[in-house]
Amino acid sequence: MTGTMVAQAFYPALATLGGYLVGSLSFAVIVSRTLGLADPRSYGSHNPGATNVLRSGHRAAAVATLVLDALKGLLPVLAVQLFGAPHGLGEGTVALVGLAAFLGHLWPVFFRFRGGKGVATAAGVLFGIDPWLGAATLGTWLIIAFFLRYSSLASIVAAVFAPFYQLLIWGGGPIALAILAMSLLLVWRHRANIARLVAGTESRLGTPPAPSHGAGPGHHGHGKHAPPARRSHR
Repeated sequence: MTGTMVAQAFYPALATLGGYLVGSLSFAVIVSRTLGLADPRSYGSHNPGATNVLRSGHRAAAVATLVLDALKGLLPVLAVQLFGAPHGLGEGTVALVGLAAFLGHLWPVFFRFRGGKGVATAAGVLFGIDPWLGAATLGTWLIIAFFLRYSSLASIVAAVFAPFYQLLIWGGGPIALAILAMSLLLVWRHRANIARLVAGTESRLGTPPAPSHGAGPGHHGHGKHAPPARRSHR
């Protein structure tokens, strides 16, 4: 195997691994620990994401989590787009890195593979692939959220439309396959929300979620538990 062939295999693999490791940074947990808040996996929906961090009552922490979770999807993809060509990294690597960052959020190696649903990270990946694709998908989310007031439904509908936008406007290829894989995983991660939407028990935006009793650490719904009290440092 020539040096060129080794480089052709090594650089895409290294970039994909880097995308997964960046995606594995669970900022809901990191931000909460930094600010002395309870671990978001210990209350509410037990989901390490911005929505659950908001249940702690700390809006700045929720905003920081949202932004950082989006950036960890955006930046690895942009890095390949901007600096990958001299190393032979093309569209296939862009697709792999974006998907790897998303998978890192879902199953983070640094946090015992207990991750979130991936909505913000997926949005970051889409904006990194093409700002217009990200804007179209975000616009879909905003329309559903504004008129129907369900964040989970907005996320599901946006996830379903994203691969269609890619196929209809930008065409197929590895990027379309990566977006389809992310979309299917996003819908699957919202399966508990889908059950509540069908049952009519899903909480709307701007209203307190109904209490959910007996939810274990793997539960990913929107039920609300009171965050544990902070430890005294006296």
